[in-house]
Amino acid sequence: MRIAVVLNTSWNIFNFRMNLIKSLQAQGHDVHTVAPNDDYTPRLIEAGCTHHEVKMDSRGANPLKDFALIFELRSIYKRVKPDVILHYTIKPNVYGTLAAAWLRIPVISNVCGLGTAFLKNDFISRVAVFLYRLSFRFARKVFFQNPDDLNLFLTKRLVPEHRVDLLPGSGIDLTRFLPAPLKREGAFTFLLISRLITDKGVLEYVDAVKKLKAEGVNAKFQILGAIDEEHKRGISKAIVDEWIRSGTIEYLGTTEDVRRFIQQAHCVVLPSYREGTPRTLLEAASISRPIIATNVPGCSQVVEDQVNGFLCNLKDADDLADKMRKMAMLDQETLSQFGQNGRKKMEAGFDESVVINKYLEALSEIKSGS
Repeated sequence: MRIAVVLNTSWNIFNFRMNLIKSLQAQGHDVHTVAPNDDYTPRLIEAGCTHHEVKMDSRGANPLKDFALIFELRSIYKRVKPDVILHYTIKPNVYGTLAAAWLRIPVISNVCGLGTAFLKNDFISRVAVFLYRLSFRFARKVFFQNPDDLNLFLTKRLVPEHRVDLLPGSGIDLTRFLPAPLKREGAFTFLLISRLITDKGVLEYVDAVKKLKAEGVNAKFQILGAIDEEHKRGISKAIVDEWIRSGTIEYLGTTEDVRRFIQQAHCVVLPSYREGTPRTLLEAASISRPIIATNVPGCSQVVEDQVNGFLCNLKDADDLADKMRKMAMLDQETLSQFGQNGRKKMEAGFDESVVINKYLEALSEIKSGS
């Protein structure tokens, strides 16, 4: 089969979908990638994918540009003639599915996360609900990354129940993210891994850090992730520079391999407002690190409170500081046990092979016409 994989960045495809692509190629499928060009596009080509550039703004929500995306994707799909298309992220899911329906090409969609705008009762939310309901009428299969999102879509009748299925996020490669011993030596190190946008709870993290520093807590507070000033909820470089100058946080920049940073940390923190299933938490748990995350959909699928970490309240820097203080006071044995519990949880339900097998089954059903 000729299979198109469509996302909002080539980076996203390379970092989160390559093992699926390799499995498809191993079965003899011809894989085409469709995404904006970036530094990772050549790597997709080197991996044997045929790449097609699409103009897609992953940050903005301009109705005219987004409507034009339907025609651009239709043109690509008409030229490529895929037997099936795999869509990820909001714009491919919505506009790509409509373009594919126009050409009668079967689609498998993956709802990686809803974001905060979808949950508000405003004009943007109503438009999002309408577009999902319209487009998902045509999807053969819709995968969700947590049961809260799946139930929300069913409650709002945005997708037929017989077409949905649940995945453990994007899964985690347990052979690459291996458990590492946790040694309580030196200052306790907290690590937040995220793009620097407000939806990820970065401001709450920094406020919590300021509270802990004012109390004299002996710890290191790190942030690893890209500054994204073009995002409408991005945090400016000037603000990040001030955090660095004041000694509030240690900014680690970006990396192609997060493993060594997680291994050097004692706890990974993500006070996000809402997630699909956050990959950074899967990586942290797989490496056997305790986690502090918000008690919201997506995060609560990965963190069991007082089992492999702590859950904190949404948009509550005081509660986050309390959980971080509590974590920093735990002894070596308890920290290690939290880490081991997280690894076991990953092995029990989040292995990437589960995700890949679900996709292979869905493709087999489409191929057989069932």
